Amino acid sequence: MTTAPIDTICTAARNRPASRAGLVAICLTGWVASAGYPVVPAAERPVAFVGGEVLPISGPALPAGTVVVVGGKIAAVGPAATTPVPADAQRVDCTGKVVMPGLVDTHSHVGGGWGGDASAPIQPDVRVLDSINVRDAGFRKCRAGGLTTLNIMPGSGHLLSGQTVYAKLRKAATIDDFLIRAPDGRILTGMKMANGTNSQRDPPFPGTRSKSAALVRQKFLAAEAYRRKLAEAAADPAKAPDRDLELEGLVEVLEGRRVVHHHCHRADDILTVLRLKEEFGFKVVLHHVSEAWKVAPQLARAAAPCSVIVVDAPGGKIEAAEMSLATGAILEREGVPVAFHTDDPVTDSRLFFRAAALAVRAGMTREKALEALTLAGARMLELEGRIGSLEPGKDGDVIVLSGDPLALRTKVLQTWVEGVKVFDRDDPDDRLFAVGGYGASRDQFAHGCCTDTRLNE
Repeated sequence: MTTAPIDTICTAARNRPASRAGLVAICLTGWVASAGYPVVPAAERPVAFVGGEVLPISGPALPAGTVVVVGGKIAAVGPAATTPVPADAQRVDCTGKVVMPGLVDTHSHVGGGWGGDASAPIQPDVRVLDSINVRDAGFRKCRAGGLTTLNIMPGSGHLLSGQTVYAKLRKAATIDDFLIRAPDGRILTGMKMANGTNSQRDPPFPGTRSKSAALVRQKFLAAEAYRRKLAEAAADPAKAPDRDLELEGLVEVLEGRRVVHHHCHRADDILTVLRLKEEFGFKVVLHHVSEAWKVAPQLARAAAPCSVIVVDAPGGKIEAAEMSLATGAILEREGVPVAFHTDDPVTDSRLFFRAAALAVRAGMTREKALEALTLAGARMLELEGRIGSLEPGKDGDVIVLSGDPLALRTKVLQTWVEGVKVFDRDDPDDRLFAVGGYGASRDQFAHGCCTDTRLNE
């Protein structure tokens, strides 16, 4: 008779939703007197990352530190000499390596998800989660690049292309395994908007920038009217309007319960977004912002966070012709919150660290560049209480690197999500998705605004 390895048992136990809640409840009862950690069953062994340089992001680096994860949550972060490790913990020897939080990608198209269709330029009722393939090989490449949380978007070919989904890259059988939920069980998502040339097409789509903005204003005015009717119906249900899925999503935007993630490149398009933000009072994160360096003071005055794409090769759309690698540095100096994103497959998720490295090369501080890969993105998704840094109480999303995160030859060695290892470069199967080769792009399908591309037949 043989028994499964403890890692296999742990993974199986964690991936059973019904049992996991019970296990976590057990984790929160009882304490180990000697170390101050909860007592947990063997299948939920604590994990301790020991001996490496720890980059918490929210605080100074620890040259020789320890990170302890219990029940999927970070229990302790501190110097190796003074941070106790539970006796039954699985120890991950990180000597000579770097330990930091899992990376947060604020803008990804991994999973082949399609949003709105050609029937209309504004479709806020569409949910990208209804078309994501969780078995898409792109997710395994994301883990190989150290990514643990994604904002998965519909494409940018619409003024309003639908609802994004915030995904935690757990090992998944269905999309439900990826979902991040609020305490009340609500699925956490954003709203994707765009302007510029992407959404300019033949009718019913607009043909100019001015008409694009006019259509958006008209739809938000309809949403405001719908919200007023809902408020009136609170006292008299007979006055309730018929349910409108499009306007429901926009009411959540107007009430600040859903963040707008807005595609834009040119400086004039960026300013149009800021005007709409001012007119309707919604929360917005501006994405791509190729010409943000031209309007950095205006972005600072509007307190508008920017999720920047950093590409290191020529080509792409004419709107991005004046993109600057110094954008991160310029926005940092103005006090504008900056995160980076891959826009995968525009930039391969396995190369996400290059965005920070190139930004530092162009003048951004190292501290803010690393934050832009992690905690800044978490803030833009309003998830900073759960992810983005190594702090007690946050999710146990941890990556182990072979060296400095901004060094060209550094590799992601391991990726952990909520205390479960989801990538190991020493595993031949995982290594395939880190380095490529036959089968590394199986099932991978990229859908964007302008092209639909099968990456590997």
